[in-house]
Amino acid sequence: MSETHAITVEKVLPYAVDRIWRTLTTSELLVKWLMPNDFQPTVGHKFNFRTRPIGDWDGVVHCEVLACEPPRLLRYSWKGGADTNPEYGSKLDTVVTWTLTPVEGGTKVRMVHDGFVFPGNRYAFDMMSPGWGKIVDAIGRVAAET
Repeated sequence: MSETHAITVEKVLPYAVDRIWRTLTTSELLVKWLMPNDFQPTVGHKFNFRTRPIGDWDGVVHCEVLACEPPRLLRYSWKGGADTNPEYGSKLDTVVTWTLTPVEGGTKVRMVHDGFVFPGNRYAFDMMSPGWGKIVDAIGRVAAET
């Protein structure tokens, strides 16, 4: 029996919502906190994140912008991996949602990476869970530079 799981990270960053939005949606800034990409904040835009290959996986994450409501909501698909890569888990077919909420002292950033199907995606889930927390911290560092 398979179960679906999500990684959720919430953190308040001490910057205005517009600054965080720009950090999330500008390709040149995205590369500083996540990966090289060809992102555009337009619903329907298909783009890739690129990283180092692992086993049979080519290192490309295939994505499509599903929702973009500046400056509060960004959602995109996140597909990658290889079913022929058993030690790294099966292919991912997931969704990442960013929600930004202005709060006193900055912006509440909420990231949900949903759709990990266990047991096949367990390895990716376990590896990415701590990584997303570090990524939200990196968004804060990049926002500080802009």
